[in-house]
Amino acid sequence: MAKVFKLEEIKEHNNGKSSWLIIHDKVYDVTKFLDEHPGGEEVLLEQSGKDATESFEDVGHSTDARELMKDYYIGDLHEDDRVVKPSKPSSSATSGSSNVPTGSWTSYLLPLAMAIAAALVYKIFSEKQ
Repeated sequence: MAKVFKLEEIKEHNNGKSSWLIIHDKVYDVTKFLDEHPGGEEVLLEQSGKDATESFEDVGHSTDARELMKDYYIGDLHEDDRVVKPSKPSSSATSGSSNVPTGSWTSYLLPLAMAIAAALVYKIFSEKQ
């Protein structure tokens, strides 16, 4: 069974003498890797003592880098300290509309109705002149 670390303990390891990172709720001691990191030690030190998942994924690390992480794994983040990551909201959730998926026929209904109404208004006014 892997060792479990509380966030408070991990926060203490935020310098060049002891540098721990959280990536996907796993804890890594990257102290010995600081000098070897291709992006420089500053990148790791900036994320030390906290969750670096987003930064790690944003960079787009290689398969080799992900394999190398296994060498620095020391345990897991305590369940009480894990943050539930919200799923990416769908466009219907962000627009405030119903739960109709984007791209379905109903998303074209309103513009179509407006176009028909505009055509009717144009026809009525053009016949009067």
